[in-house]
Amino acid sequence: MMNKMLRHPKSVPLEKAKKVLILLHGRGAEASDILSLGDELAEQFYIVAPEARDLTWYPYGLMGTDNQNEPWLTASVQIISELISVIARQISKDQIYLMGFSQGASLSLEVTARHADKFGGVVAFAGGLIGQQVNPAKYSGDYKKTKIFIGLGDQDQYVPVIRAEQSKTVLEQLNADVTLTIYPGMGHIISPEEFEWAKSHVLT
Repeated sequence: MMNKMLRHPKSVPLEKAKKVLILLHGRGAEASDILSLGDELAEQFYIVAPEARDLTWYPYGLMGTDNQNEPWLTASVQIISELISVIARQISKDQIYLMGFSQGASLSLEVTARHADKFGGVVAFAGGLIGQQVNPAKYSGDYKKTKIFIGLGDQDQYVPVIRAEQSKTVLEQLNADVTLTIYPGMGHIISPEEFEWAKSHVLT
């Protein structure tokens, strides 16, 4: 399910890095598109962006059924989980951060919630836990107060506000420190305001 993986050209080399940022793109985007979010963070992180095959992590939307999104969703979760495991051989997991937009945001939450642990932080722009309904039984572990930010516009045509709220509840049950901010009048985008908030409160 992964096509390739790009490293931000200005980011800290892995062998010298103290922190790692994994960026996950949305449907139809390329790894290079999401990689630009790391421009202001390159001096602090080793930054990588995997690219999904056919530029989608799973074929249907956030609210798709298991039958619609499998086996692609499970394969994508496994790919990102394995990437985290490989990086964790050199960098402590509590210094590994995930940030994504749309499908990438949802995948960031899904991957970490299925095996919750102490991560550096998770930033989900326009995303939520994946499934026709949120099933808390799918998720386990202890985030140990990992900071998680979910930013969402109330006019987002792909991610209902109620799904973001449901996701916050489940993540908090796994002992995450979750901030959910709903932006009035905003659609399916990343706003400069939410990026700046995430940068100063989570990606630290």
